[in-house]
Amino acid sequence: MGEFSPWHLLIVAAVFLVLFGAKKLPDFARSLGKSARILKTELKDLHEDDKPAEPAAIAAVPVVTEASAPVVTEASAQPTTSDQAHVS
Repeated sequence: MGEFSPWHLLIVAAVFLVLFGAKKLPDFARSLGKSARILKTELKDLHEDDKPAEPAAIAAVPVVTEASAPVVTEASAQPTTSDQAHVS
């Protein structure tokens, strides 16, 4: 009872053809295809928004290492209060 035979599909197609006409059916199919593509791209964009940041974007953050840190020499260092207590 719940099975569709080729006759059922043929009857449904004939009803669509009578209701909408042969001229309107290609336009209907075209607009249905456009809607499906728009829905697909929107869903793809939603899934991309949920993903975490890419590792390449994280690697772009500068990292300070000993080689890239400014070198402080004794002559350029300013004495702090604890240094002044030892000097006096």
